[in-house]
Amino acid sequence: MANVNAKRGVIGILTGGGDVPGLNPAIRGITLRALREGYQVIGIRHGWAGLVDMVRENDYDNSDNFFLLDEEIVDRSGRTGGTFLHSSRTNPGRVTRASVPTHLSDKFTADTNDLTSEVLKNLAWLGIDTLIPIGGDDTLGYGVRLHKEGFKVIGIPKTMDNDVPGTDYCIGFSTCVTRTIQMVNSLRTSAGSHERLMVLEVFGRYAGFTAMLPTMAGAANRCVIPEYKFNIEHLTELLVADRRKNPNRYAIVLVSEGATFDGSAMVFEREATDAFGHKKLGGIGDIVADQVKEISAKFNNGKKIDVITQKLGYLVRCGDPDAIDSIAPMAYGNLALDLLLKNISGRLVALNNGHYDNIPLETVAATKKVVNVKEQYNTDRLRPQYASFEMRPLFLI
Repeated sequence: MANVNAKRGVIGILTGGGDVPGLNPAIRGITLRALREGYQVIGIRHGWAGLVDMVRENDYDNSDNFFLLDEEIVDRSGRTGGTFLHSSRTNPGRVTRASVPTHLSDKFTADTNDLTSEVLKNLAWLGIDTLIPIGGDDTLGYGVRLHKEGFKVIGIPKTMDNDVPGTDYCIGFSTCVTRTIQMVNSLRTSAGSHERLMVLEVFGRYAGFTAMLPTMAGAANRCVIPEYKFNIEHLTELLVADRRKNPNRYAIVLVSEGATFDGSAMVFEREATDAFGHKKLGGIGDIVADQVKEISAKFNNGKKIDVITQKLGYLVRCGDPDAIDSIAPMAYGNLALDLLLKNISGRLVALNNGHYDNIPLETVAATKKVVNVKEQYNTDRLRPQYASFEMRPLFLI
């Protein structure tokens, strides 16, 4: 590619999937260290989409797909939330015919197309030696694909759900838990004023950590999670009893978006799937709220109890990162450079047992990280449980 004359090499960075606070500090950490070590850094826009939509012509305007990063750019954005590289849920291994870029439409005509060959050509054209994707198991899963194709990849785990296997911590989780606790504590004033039950839906497709930790911290009385199909009548009985014992006459339950009733399936906002095969979740909180209100009369002397329901959603993933999501991403970025300088790739930086580390990148595709119901969740009380906290990691999971 024209105008890229690296002294030592070229590093590419991209962010994929949902935005979380902490992405920009990670980009900053990588870039500042890389520049000091003599590398040039290219920011890929819109996740994997930037490497799909790129046109390999020097006079083509690719500014919407990539740009060079410098200290001024990353310093300006490094303290903020979201990702200034922007994001997408593009999967280059599964691109629908309608989503194939115009300049490739004659070459890729199937209903679903694998554009990995073009991604590799685009990386070579940019002169990128090592790619650092920051994302969850979907984004990192495609990173595994590139690694298997022989390209140098070092992954950084990011997801509010904290469910990337092999690491105790994923960027975004701490801020998510912090915001959830803050918002629940704000909303409880309304619940108490009207003596109501409150049902709050939080993120968590397959893992219930974002509901578990705030509940353990005292933000809610109960939580229901994807790993355990709950009985709505039992939940209602518990909440009515919690309300009765509370001097302010209210009770709160956190509902993971992927939670399901006995004998039912996940609730989806729509049937269409993204490039990784996921349907848009949403609506379980409203359903739980409606049913809890109807059933509450059975445990409240025949009188229904009104319910406040709220979907916290993007409110917990927007805004600036908290302290942990400012520090850990910076460390992750430097860990990635440590590996690169040792000419090591195919690794995922991680935090385990209180120490920064790295593990094989393939780990993200080899297993799932979910709540251990038997050890960590009381299915009778519908809330977290631990026999002992000794030697547990910071966030207990």
